[in-house]
Amino acid sequence: MKHRIIFATGNEGKMREIRLILADLGMEILSMKDAGVELDIVEDGTTFAENAEIKAKAVWEKTGDIVLADDSGLVVDYINGEPGIYSARYMGEDTSYEIKNNNIISRLADAKGKERSARFVCNIAAVLPDGQVEHTEACMEGLIADEPAGNEGFGYDPILYIPEFGLTSAQLSIEQKNQISHRGKALEAMKERLNAILGRKADEDTDC
Repeated sequence: MKHRIIFATGNEGKMREIRLILADLGMEILSMKDAGVELDIVEDGTTFAENAEIKAKAVWEKTGDIVLADDSGLVVDYINGEPGIYSARYMGEDTSYEIKNNNIISRLADAKGKERSARFVCNIAAVLPDGQVEHTEACMEGLIADEPAGNEGFGYDPILYIPEFGLTSAQLSIEQKNQISHRGKALEAMKERLNAILGRKADEDTDC
C-alpha cells in the first residue's frame, strides 16, 4: 500500500524544511492545504508533546493517512521558560515577530553571558493509519542575541544566537539549519522511526 504523509501545518516555510528532510522516505508529503483539510484546531495541551498530538489526531481523524504535526517554541530561561508553548500566541497572535523579538530582548537587558541561555524545542507527533502514536523531541541550544539579525527562517529565528556558528538561526543556510535545528533533529529521528515501523509492517503484510 502506497502511503502518503500529511503534515498538520499551513506554514510554507516549515513545509520547505519538512520536504527537504523527509524526501528520501519516498512518500508524497502534503500540507493540510494540499490535502484539502480545513480545521480550526484548539491547542489546549500543557506541553509541546500534547499540542503536537492534538493537531496530528485532528487531521488523522479526517484523513486516516500518516499524519505528522509539530509543536515548537522558544524557551528562554531568564524569563522562566517564556514564551514556551505559547510562542505563536505570545503578546497576541496578530502581533508581529519583530515586536515579539524586541520585547524578549528588552526583557533580557540585564542578563549577561549564560544568563541569556535559550533554546528552540520541537516535539513531533505521528499518527499512523492504525491510530498508533509516536513522538520525537529535540532542542536547538543558543543564547538570546543582543539584537535581531538575519533574514532566513521565520518567527524567533533572528534572536537565537548559535555560538558554534557565530550566527543567529536566521543567518544560517537552510542546509546548516537542518543539521542542527530542533525541527531538523526531531524530523530525522521521526524519519528513522517511520522507516523502522513501516518496514516492519511491510514485512508483516508479506506472505512469502
